[in-house]
Amino acid sequence: MLVTQILLDAAGHSPGVIDGYGGGNTSRAIAAFELANGLNSDGKIDAKTSAALRKGSEGGLLRHYALSEADVAGPYKTVPGGMAAQAKQDRLGYASAVEALAEKFHMAQGLLEALNPEVDFATAKAGTQITVAAVRNSQLPAVARIEVDKAKSEVRAYDGDGKMVASYPATVGSNDFPSPSGKMKVAAIAADANYTFDPTDQEWGGDTALTLPPGPNNPVGGVWIDLGKDGYGIHGSPDPKLIGKTASHGCVRLTNWDARKLMGAVKAGEAEVVFV
Repeated sequence: MLVTQILLDAAGHSPGVIDGYGGGNTSRAIAAFELANGLNSDGKIDAKTSAALRKGSEGGLLRHYALSEADVAGPYKTVPGGMAAQAKQDRLGYASAVEALAEKFHMAQGLLEALNPEVDFATAKAGTQITVAAVRNSQLPAVARIEVDKAKSEVRAYDGDGKMVASYPATVGSNDFPSPSGKMKVAAIAADANYTFDPTDQEWGGDTALTLPPGPNNPVGGVWIDLGKDGYGIHGSPDPKLIGKTASHGCVRLTNWDARKLMGAVKAGEAEVVFV
C-alpha cells in the first residue's frame, strides 16, 4: 500500500498522510484517480489502475535526503494545549524535527522513523542522510473550479477546461456545524494565517476572544482560503492524520501540504467553489 500511496500523491490525488496502511482516504484517492483517467472508479487497485499510476511516475518511490541547517535548527517548541495558552505564543510552529520532516514529505511520523531506525532526529546534524517518500511538490495548473463533496469527504480541483487535476481527502463540517451549500468564490488567500476565535458566534471554545499566531500547528494549519462568508474557508490542519475522520466547525479542512498546493493554484475573485 505504501507504493500506491506514493504514486497517488505524485499523481495529484492525495491519500492524505502516507503511512503504508491504506484505508478510507487511500481508497478515495484511488477512485478519484480512476475517474480522472477514464478507468472503472471502484477505489480498488487492479492491473489497469496500477499500470496507469506507474505510467505517470518517474524515478524511485523512496529517496535519500540530506538534512539542511533549517531542518535541524527549527526552532522547535512544544505547542501548549488549549487556545488560551496558544494565544500567548509568538508562533505555533513544529514541535520537533520529526514532525516538520514528516509533513515536508507527506508522511506519518511513525513511517519516517521506521524508515530511518538509526537516526536520532532530535540530535541529528545537517548533512545527515535520511530516507523519505519521493513526493513531488510541482505546482498545479490554474484551478478554475473547486468541488467540495460532503458525502465523499473530498475536495476536487478542475482546470478551465473542466479536467480534474487534483483531489484531496477533506473534513467537511459536521451535523452541529455544517458547511455552507451552493456556489461561492475564493475571496482571499492567506499563506501564513493567524486564527481568530470570536465567542459571540460560536458555541464552543469558551467565552474569551482570542487571536492565535500563525504556524502549522494553529487550528487552520496556518493556511487559509477564504470563501467570502464570515468564518468559512478551506484550510490546513495541525493534525493531518485526522483529515476525513473527524468533524470541523463548518469549514473545509485539508492536510497542510494539500491546502498549500491548492492555494498556489487559485486566484482570489476567480476560482469558483461549489458544495455538492
